[in-house]
Amino acid sequence: MFNSRKLKLALALGFISLSGQAQTSKIDSLAIRKIYDEALANGKSYENLQYLCTQIGPRLSGSEGATKAVNWTKQLMEGMGFDRVYLQEVTVPHWVRGEKEKAKIKYKNGSQEVQICALGGSVGTGKKGIKAPVIEVKTFEELQRLGREKVQGKIVFYNRPMNQQYIDAFDAYSGAVDQRGSGALEAAKLGAVGAIVRSMNLAIDDYPHTGGMRYEENGTKIPSAAISTLGAETLSRLLKEDPDLQLEFTMNPQTLPEVPSHNVIGEIKGTEFPDEIIVVGGHLDSWDLAQGAHDDGSGCMQAIEVLRLMKALNIKPKRTIRAVMFMNEENGNRGGRKYAELATTNKEKHLAAIESDNGGFTPRGFALEATPAKIEKVKKWQDVLAPYGLAEIGPGHGGTDIGPLRSDNIALIGFKPDSQRYFVYHHAANDTFDKVNRRELELGGASMAALVYLLDKYGL
Repeated sequence: MFNSRKLKLALALGFISLSGQAQTSKIDSLAIRKIYDEALANGKSYENLQYLCTQIGPRLSGSEGATKAVNWTKQLMEGMGFDRVYLQEVTVPHWVRGEKEKAKIKYKNGSQEVQICALGGSVGTGKKGIKAPVIEVKTFEELQRLGREKVQGKIVFYNRPMNQQYIDAFDAYSGAVDQRGSGALEAAKLGAVGAIVRSMNLAIDDYPHTGGMRYEENGTKIPSAAISTLGAETLSRLLKEDPDLQLEFTMNPQTLPEVPSHNVIGEIKGTEFPDEIIVVGGHLDSWDLAQGAHDDGSGCMQAIEVLRLMKALNIKPKRTIRAVMFMNEENGNRGGRKYAELATTNKEKHLAAIESDNGGFTPRGFALEATPAKIEKVKKWQDVLAPYGLAEIGPGHGGTDIGPLRSDNIALIGFKPDSQRYFVYHHAANDTFDKVNRRELELGGASMAALVYLLDKYGL
C-alpha cells in the first residue's frame, strides 16, 4: 500500500491514475505546440520548395531536372547537419514528350483547336499525325457493347468526368482514372487508331493533365493523349452536332533506354532504439509539364522539414527518423520498390512510414494502412492533434512509394491535406510554386513532425 509520499511520486511520474495520464498529455501538447511554433515562425519548407520549383523545375525520371534535384536535395540535407545523408541507386524508365502536341477538331462548319498532352508512356503518332472519326464513350462496358465494327479505325474519346458529388476529391479521382490508365489498351483491342481521355480534373479549364498509362506487352500500341476538360466539353458538344466530325492530332514522345537515378535519404539516428525506423517521405520526380509544386515537391520539402524541426528543437528521438525522397513514383514506382527491397535485404525494422503526396494544402489528418490495433492506438492521439486541424484519422491509403513496405509489422500512413484544389493542378502545367500557400505548407510539415514525435515516443 502506498504512503502519501510514494503516492505523490507515482502521480508525478505518471505511473498511475487519470491525473498521471493528463500530465503525459500536457507534456505532449507542449512539445507539439513548440513544433508548430517553430514551423510557423522559422519553417524552411516554403523557401526550399521555391528553389526546387523555380531553379530546377520539372523532374521526370531520367531527365536532367531529376538529376539536378537529386544532387541539390542531397546537398540541402547535408547542410542541415543530419546524422547521415546518402543516395540509393535505382534504375528508372526514361520517357520524353518531344515537341508540343497539337490537336484540331474538324467538323462540317469549320475547325477548332483543342489542348491535349501525351499520356506518360504513350507512343507517338508520327510526324504526319492521325486523323480519324471520333466515337465517345464513358465506360469500358459501353466500349465493349459498341464492338469492333463501330470502333475500328476510329479515335476513342473517353469522356467520363470525375464525380462532383464526392466530398473527398480523391474518391472522384479513383472513380475516373481507370480510363486514363487502360483506355488505349482497351480501345486497341477493338481496332481503334488512337485514344483521347478527358483530363482528371474537377474544374473546367484549358489545361490538359498528363499521367501514366499502360499497354499490353504484346498488344497493339496506339497513341493516347489527355484533352483538357474544356476541350472535352467542346468535343462532346460538337459530336452531338456533327457525329461525322474528325479529330486530327500529332504528338511525338519516345521511350528511351532506362537510366540510373537515386532515392535521396537523410536520417537522425535514434538514441535508444536506433534499429527501429520511422520514415517520412515524398517523391522527388514530377511530370514534365510544370514545376511539380504540389505533386510532389511539397511532400519532399515537408519530409525534410520534419528532421529540421527535430534538430531546431533539440528533440533527440529514441528511434531513427529517416526522410526519403523517392524517385520515379509517377511512371514506375521504381524508387519505392528499390527502397523496400533494400530494407528487406538489410533486415531493417520499420515501425511506420508516412508519405506526403496529396499536395501542400491545409492539414486535415492521416489515413492509415495498419492492423486495427495500430490504427486504434494512433486514433487515441487525436486529443493532442485535433487542435491543429488533424481530426480525420482512420483507415485509408498510405501512399504509392511506401506501399512496397506493406506488412502487419508496419503502419503505412498517408498525410491528408484538404483535397478540394489538388486536382486543379495535378499533372498539369499550372502545378507551379505560386499555387502553394506558405502557411498551409509549413502547417503540413509540422503536422507530420507532430505525428512522428508521438510515434517515436510511444511506439506502435
